[in-house]
Amino acid sequence: MKRLIQNLKNIWAVKELRKRILFTLLLILAYRLGSFVILPGVNYQRLTTDTGQQDMLESLLSLFSGGGFTNASFMALGIMPYISASIIMQLLGMAVPAVQKMQNEGESGRKKINNYTRILTIVICALQAPSYLKLYVESKGALPMDPSTFWWTQTILVLVAGSMFAVWIGERITEKGIGNGVSLLITVGILSRLPGSFFAEFGKSVEGGNLLILVFEIIAFVLIILASILVVQGVRRIPLNTAKRVVGARSGTDMAGARNYLPIKVNSSGVMPIIFAQAIMTIPLMIYSGAAGDSESVGFLQSTLGDVYGWSYNLLLCVLIIVFTYFYTAIMINPMKIADDLKRSGGFIPGVRPGEETAEHIDTVVSRITFPGSLFLAAIAVLPAIAKIAGVNDGFAMFFGGTSILIMVGVVLDTLQQIETYTLNKHMDGLMEGTRVRGRRGDNEFSGL
Repeated sequence: MKRLIQNLKNIWAVKELRKRILFTLLLILAYRLGSFVILPGVNYQRLTTDTGQQDMLESLLSLFSGGGFTNASFMALGIMPYISASIIMQLLGMAVPAVQKMQNEGESGRKKINNYTRILTIVICALQAPSYLKLYVESKGALPMDPSTFWWTQTILVLVAGSMFAVWIGERITEKGIGNGVSLLITVGILSRLPGSFFAEFGKSVEGGNLLILVFEIIAFVLIILASILVVQGVRRIPLNTAKRVVGARSGTDMAGARNYLPIKVNSSGVMPIIFAQAIMTIPLMIYSGAAGDSESVGFLQSTLGDVYGWSYNLLLCVLIIVFTYFYTAIMINPMKIADDLKRSGGFIPGVRPGEETAEHIDTVVSRITFPGSLFLAAIAVLPAIAKIAGVNDGFAMFFGGTSILIMVGVVLDTLQQIETYTLNKHMDGLMEGTRVRGRRGDNEFSGL
């Protein structure tokens, strides 16, 4: 505890870091206040008095927007359109040569891609805004009595502006705050729902006289967080050797002998496979519901894809997550590019020839460690359903797994790494000094990726 207090004092003593933290907190406050600013003309009372059961997609979007989705605020779409646009641009980078060229142009290419991502975000928002008003707000009976064309137009523009305002906040946090702006906004939205969900579960346990069960739930929740940290931080280190070098008057023999490592993450794909799988699971139900009404086919889809706690839904979800884990890992890791970087830097894997054989070796290692990583993601994705079956309320069960737990763990660790960098640059002990969390790259890890 004494070390933690001293580290916090060190953080506050760094003037630049102090300014960045205060700036970040100010922007997060603006983002949170925006989630409570209701769209003009919307009957908020009808939204709050509706007692219908939230479906999985509605709960997920509400979780990511910090309640802005269910509040019908001007930031109801949140940061998710920007995430969708970023994913589309990454996929285009694999198939479109023009986008690939921009990716290889360095800083100028990155700026161009960011501009195209923003434009694509506006397009996605313009498509999602009327669907949100029609499928959610109107279904709750919260629209004005006789909404005019002007009201529809202004409300759609307000929703687009709100989403772009969230993007602007995220970019400012990345540039002038503590970094990871977009991810930090999603995490703040998720964490804002945690206290209310926990107290609802606490009240339920007190009312039923099951406080011991609540203790077991908290222990299980902590163990899940620890397991998530273990997998998120887990890497497979491939040993590397470097060619002898001559530095100044020292010979290459003096510089050789240091063993380097190429770190390959167990979970390189992050949370994206779960997001892809859940999105695909909801598309058929939405299409058939809008086209076929209450037909037998819709009833079949509702029983299989609509029951998020059913075995058929979770089994199909696990299969899709495993498939998308391999797919997204193939996007994130290019063995041939890594092999070329190693060859240019004079590094090589012992016992493996540089070039194509190195790429094949790296690809084999990635394929082997991706399988347990995909199984972990599948297990995390179905944990909320298991928690619900065990008696946990819907709101608190969402925090036992799925995208929420992985995003929280990943972003918190990344934020600690950012703070660690500033404190170490001032020759102070880092916030994670003395812990086993990988807050910074080791001196013997290859940094040429």
